[in-house]
Amino acid sequence: MIRIYKLLVCALVIISLGQAQGNERQPLNVLFIAVDDLRPDLGCYGVGYAPSPNIDRLAKQGMVFRNHFVQVPTCGASRYSMLTGRSPAVTGFTRGNSGFYSGSSALSPEILPGAQTMPELFKRSGYTTILIGKISHTADGRVYAYNGTGDGRDEIPNAWTEMSTPYGSWKRGWGIFFAYANGIHREDGNGAKNLVDFTVKNDNELPDGQMAEHAVSRLRHLANQDKPFFMGLGFFKPHLPFVAPKKDWDALKKAVIPSPPYPQKINSHYWHGSGEFYKYKFPYLKRPLSSKNVTNVRRSYLACVRYTDRQIGKVLDVLDETNLSENTIIVLWGDHGWNLGDSDLWAKHTPFERAVRSPLIISVPGMKHKGVSCDSLVESLDLFPTLIDLAKPSFTRVQHSLDGKSLAGIFTNPKATVRDAALSYWRDGITARTRTHRLIVTSKDGQLKNVELYDESTNFDPVINKASMEPDLVNKLKAYLPN
Repeated sequence: MIRIYKLLVCALVIISLGQAQGNERQPLNVLFIAVDDLRPDLGCYGVGYAPSPNIDRLAKQGMVFRNHFVQVPTCGASRYSMLTGRSPAVTGFTRGNSGFYSGSSALSPEILPGAQTMPELFKRSGYTTILIGKISHTADGRVYAYNGTGDGRDEIPNAWTEMSTPYGSWKRGWGIFFAYANGIHREDGNGAKNLVDFTVKNDNELPDGQMAEHAVSRLRHLANQDKPFFMGLGFFKPHLPFVAPKKDWDALKKAVIPSPPYPQKINSHYWHGSGEFYKYKFPYLKRPLSSKNVTNVRRSYLACVRYTDRQIGKVLDVLDETNLSENTIIVLWGDHGWNLGDSDLWAKHTPFERAVRSPLIISVPGMKHKGVSCDSLVESLDLFPTLIDLAKPSFTRVQHSLDGKSLAGIFTNPKATVRDAALSYWRDGITARTRTHRLIVTSKDGQLKNVELYDESTNFDPVINKASMEPDLVNKLKAYLPN
């Protein structure tokens, strides 16, 4: 009898231990997908003429943030803020793309008591951290200038276990940044290149196709490992030049692509001449573009988005096939928006809505509210603390205080308010966006100048500067600006 009792006790202990082990939370993987120059012209954002079935698929299993604003409407500075969790108001870095390795905002190559960047924090938590493509500023995470020179240092030190961006026929990281097919790229010193090129037939004739293929291969391998991973996968398109397979261009032949709602140049201190756009060759590239050519350029951009969407689909497919989707947080983030002829701008680099608003979609395993949209004002700064709260990495110490706010609570209450105004920066300009209005000012030597106020409750394209008409509202919105 005693022996039977002991056996029963042992059995219960074994069962209890098994249940305890089964209840232990497995670390969540993170797949962070960054898309260069992506504005919210996507099906899941209500744009019917811009099919994006794979991004829309992610939206159905996650949450779409409809009012996500970046800190700076240029690649390097936006990514610097997002990856470090630090506001330009704190770092003073708002002007260009060299924040990862220039001046007072440089990241230290030394191992410091706390993590300086998001992937470094996950690496310190025992994650395998993998870089494929453009997550910081350059195409492969190493310090290079536009002409390809540089010393090859890591842009974000101590962050990546593996930096494995495929170079293909372009042979080096910078070559794949502004790539055409057959190893050709914009900065090769042979003069201006075509703005659009849809002559290639296969996805892998361009860098984004090769990166998707490599990501798929790495994910299949990671699925057989117990160690959690943080993968940063950065796609280049739809960044200029507009280059994609011909089938993506052809797929939009019958699409009715509307003209910009307000295509005229506006009288604003913050308008500029879209210099990067006009440096390319184009058979009919004259200022201003004709209505026909406006449509063709907008179609070119959307064709590039379609190409990128298909590459994202390949990655989502392998997550499902390997069951990694059951244990992986997926973030899709646009580093800033882009003006497609809106206000006669073909560019980013402005504090206007089209440049600072970009897509953000987050999918979390087991999330209650799937396929819903959140209208709360959020910033890219919020991603770092959000992933800490969602993934709960073991190491959470950061070298500098994080300036964003965690969005974790929104996943239980999509109507929660995070902030009353979202802030963005461009050169000396600061802009505060509330749910209805945008204030833009120039802050210099402690003085606020060039004050502009736009009602964006029904129109994302600034038309009338109402600053002189509504001084009380201007003063109210000034209170949101940093001291």
